[in-house]
Amino acid sequence: MTTVTTHTDLQARVDAYRGELLGYCYRMLGSSFDAEDAVQDTMVRAWRGLDRFEGRSSLRSWLYRIATNVCLDVLTGSQRRIRPMDLSSDAWAPVEASLARQRSEDTWLEPMLDARIGAPAAAVDPADVAVGRESIRLAFVAALQHLPPRQRVVLILREVLRWKADEVAELLDSSVASVNSALQRARATLDARTTGGGQSYDPLDAAHQELLARYVEAFENYDIDRFVRLLHEDATQNMPPFEMWLQGAHDIGAWMLGPGQECQGSRIIPTVANGTLAAAQYRPSGPGGRHQPWALHVLEVDGGRIRGITSFLDTRLFALHGLPAHPDD
Repeated sequence: MTTVTTHTDLQARVDAYRGELLGYCYRMLGSSFDAEDAVQDTMVRAWRGLDRFEGRSSLRSWLYRIATNVCLDVLTGSQRRIRPMDLSSDAWAPVEASLARQRSEDTWLEPMLDARIGAPAAAVDPADVAVGRESIRLAFVAALQHLPPRQRVVLILREVLRWKADEVAELLDSSVASVNSALQRARATLDARTTGGGQSYDPLDAAHQELLARYVEAFENYDIDRFVRLLHEDATQNMPPFEMWLQGAHDIGAWMLGPGQECQGSRIIPTVANGTLAAAQYRPSGPGGRHQPWALHVLEVDGGRIRGITSFLDTRLFALHGLPAHPDD
């Protein structure tokens, strides 16, 4: 067991868990901003409760208990985060009206850069690392939002972080039987939803790197014919905070040559987000103007081609995730 006796000791030990706590809160809340706030609140509550921590559980378990309570408080009375495709089973149309409807930022699922999420301290098995990548995929995090909050806790702790049933029961002040029942119901809910979304990113896969390089080149040159050839025929594209979503490489290409043509001349910085390839887009502020943050694209990859593109237009994401304010900085 871990004994913490001073605030300095706590700070030193807690820092090692910040990344994995951020990943946990992100999966729970579906928002990178809310997850950051939740981790900060967890740290504050840990400081205030230090005198009551007696080392009867590990520091990690204690922090997860606090983080869980913070997330459950956030989720009380809140609406689940969604993707544009959740609004309708019909593909969006027409192209000319695609930017007419939008909703507030707190409606949408948000992205998370992989670099900000630390692997759990216990994740030494490569299989656990792979599970960690899969479990921050947009499709998976979106499916988690359909679970009641406590079922969400159980599934993440048991299936993603590999906690034992009795450990989860202790954290939730519940019984092992109740935890196992909640896990069974959570699995059934996820099985009933589409949680696919392509293949997770493999840093050793040269084909992934090549695909991202081709995406960047086609986008920066605004060569839409080449861009469309990178897509599956039934590929989707969505662009929060707009309700629009497209299905089909042809429609995506038409949009790029229509309302999207203002993206010509953009600069792209490759990155990795939500366990897959991603790209930070900077759009010129005008003819000859400096490039400004515009969108973070998260790509769903399947069989060497792009299955889906989610373009997040909330430019606050750039500063939150440490992306440069300008591509030449």
